[in-house]
Amino acid sequence: MTESTTIQADNPLPWLAERVTGTGFDDLPALSVEKAKTFLLDTFGVGVAGCNGYKLDSLIEVAASWGQGDEATVWVSGQRLPAAAAAFVNGYQIHSLEYDCVSEEAVLHPFATILSAVMAYAERRAARGNPVSGRDFLAAVVLGVDISLFIGKSAVGPISFFRPATAGGMGAAAALARLEGFDADTLIRTMGNQYGQACGTLQPHVEGSPLLGMQVGFNARAAVASCDFAAHGILGPADILTGQYGFFTLFERGGLDIDHGLAELREAFQIERMSHKPFPSGRLTHGVVDGLMRLQRQHGFGAEDVAAITCTVPQLVKRLVGRPIIPDPAPNYAKLCLGFVAGTYLVHGEVDVEQFLGAEMLQHPLTHEIARNVTVIQNDNPSHSAMAPQTIRVELKSGAVHEVEVASVYGHYTNPLTRDENLAKFRRCWARAGGMAVETGEALIETVDRIETLDDVSVIARMLVAPGR
Repeated sequence: MTESTTIQADNPLPWLAERVTGTGFDDLPALSVEKAKTFLLDTFGVGVAGCNGYKLDSLIEVAASWGQGDEATVWVSGQRLPAAAAAFVNGYQIHSLEYDCVSEEAVLHPFATILSAVMAYAERRAARGNPVSGRDFLAAVVLGVDISLFIGKSAVGPISFFRPATAGGMGAAAALARLEGFDADTLIRTMGNQYGQACGTLQPHVEGSPLLGMQVGFNARAAVASCDFAAHGILGPADILTGQYGFFTLFERGGLDIDHGLAELREAFQIERMSHKPFPSGRLTHGVVDGLMRLQRQHGFGAEDVAAITCTVPQLVKRLVGRPIIPDPAPNYAKLCLGFVAGTYLVHGEVDVEQFLGAEMLQHPLTHEIARNVTVIQNDNPSHSAMAPQTIRVELKSGAVHEVEVASVYGHYTNPLTRDENLAKFRRCWARAGGMAVETGEALIETVDRIETLDDVSVIARMLVAPGR
């Protein structure tokens, strides 16, 4: 790893760019490689399961109309599209179920944008006789995650734009520039191209609109275009983080602590601080499920026994998922409603994809009854990005009261899924796609485990297609 550029307090981007261009696979600690493989497999799994995403056939039809070309593969369906169009569709698939891995501290899901762009780009490169090796692939993904999470962790104010799209896209552009072997200045200007296309409003989150996942796709598509422009000498602006109209100025207006973001990078590659999503709902709803699981194991109550639930949570949780239950919630609304998710767990004993499909689940009377009796209270945590600690208090109809503090929510890197739990989640996702061969899923597990030995990572794309497609 080479880092000769001095960090400028008012513009850290040159140092960041040199870190990306000067870091190779051999510089990655064993833990970073292990975590990269863990979250790659997880993301391939949720992306495959995302073939059931809302109106996906229509999204593919629109994406196919953007231009001719068979450069990259749509996962599961097998359609061949231009690389940018395939990146859009696969990015949407990855995030459509709200099941993809997350950085709690940065408040973003970087893999959806980064992996969809990098895989499409790698397929196109292979077709042109210049394949991406597993070693380069891992380095690019890890460093792209670093860029995204640096942005998220440096922004300490209230989140106002959808960071999986905005910051995720910046990481995707950096990852592609790294694969192309751009120098530090060209990498910066590739990110400048990305900045000119960046998008991602939180309004779809509020309304439960599928546009939320589409915004991930838009930025994955933009990353491919950003790198293509740079490769042809069309270079964007340079001062795109801290400039007068830079990313931090416009997208993250609430507060900035660049020193914190840099300190995180100095301590570890940020892939090591990623968290799983054990449930396909907003990560901010996971604390109540974790708390209820703990209380049920200890006290043995059932859904019918519950009179009321009080969740005392940080402000981000209150603001984004402390929404009221409504009579006929759309799936995306329900997944981001803490009360509905709490009721779903208590009624069904699990929170999984099936619990957000169809009127029988989304309008379940007991789920709604419990949800109406969930109160969400903001605690005094001053952080705008904290997801924990949370206190979950359950009052039973018998009058008994049980309470637990959840300091580290299940799935956090300090309370992670085990290897077996990660594999079980992957296999459930694989099976949900319908038509995916079990043996191919097992082969994918083995391939990801040895991905650094691959000469061409595009072979993975062929494994992500249902037989006969």
